Formats: sequence, structure tokens, C-alpha cells
Amino acid sequence: MAFKHASFLDVSAGLQPNQFTVGERSVVNSLSELPSEYRQLLDGQVTAVLAVIGGDGRPNLSPVWFGYSGDRVLLNFAEHRRKTSWIRANPQVTVMLMNPANPYHWLSIKATVAREIHEDGPDGHRATDTIDEMWTKYTGNEPPYGLRDPSFEERRVLFECEVDSVATFGRP
Repeated sequence: MAFKHASFLDVSAGLQPNQFTVGERSVVNSLSELPSEYRQLLDGQVTAVLAVIGGDGRPNLSPVWFGYSGDRVLLNFAEHRRKTSWIRANPQVTVMLMNPANPYHWLSIKATVAREIHEDGPDGHRATDTIDEMWTKYTGNEPPYGLRDPSFEERRVLFECEVDSVATFGRP
């Protein structure tokens, strides 16, 4: 599914008229079609900031591990967490990936949940496989995911989100 890509002008090459405004708009079919300087944020160990509408109606921000496949953002949470119910109540999310070495190099994705996959349901292996992949990406450890709450049988849920639009800014 195609989505909008807005590339902001920045000052990395010096001052310019209309800096910090959208310089180019295009249509992209996949996150993998974005320029390499933004794909490195998607593929690297960059902790994302997830924005969802919380129970009090205000935006809630939290750091999360990030995954994607084609034009889908993959979010994987423990079933019992509040953000899981908030996403169900309002399935529109925003994810921001900011270069830890340069805060003026970032990527923001607006997305809508298209599918929810429970670890114990049909295709549940996808929820397990995705958290295992994120575990390896962010920790360097082999699967399985090693942070399940030991006080109960923690179950995971995978939200596959269709990308609505992407905004990019800066250079590494």
C-alpha cells in the first residue's frame, strides 16, 4: 500500500530559505524504498518513541523496540500492558526514530493497526517470532526473548500497522 513521504529541509548543508519546512513530497510503496540514511534508523538499534492516545485522552509516549516488514510497522507488547488496550481503543499510532548521535536526523511514521495477532491464536508464532527478532536486534542475544515477566505466564500480542505517512529530517 502506498503512503506519503514528506522530506523536510534542514540546515545540515547550511542556511537556506524556508529551512525546517517540507522540501519534497513523494509517494512510497514500502519503508525499504526510503533513502538509505533513513533506512539505517529503521534497521539499527534505535529505540523508537511510540505515541498512542492514553486512557485520559492525552498522548502517551513510551520507548519501544521497533520492527517493520515492507509497508508494515510491527509493534509487539505484553498482552497485559495498558498501551495494548489504548491501541485497541484508538488504533492510530505514531512512531519516531531519532538518531542517538544526531537529534537532527530523524524519521516519524504515522500508522494504523491493520491486524492484531495474539501469541496463543492462529498465526501466533508470528507474535513470538517477532519479539524474538527484536530481542536479538536490540540485545544481540539469541532467542528466545528473555524479558518475560516471571511472575505469570506473559503472553505477547503483535500489532501489524499499515503506514499512512512518513516524515524525514536531516542527515546522519
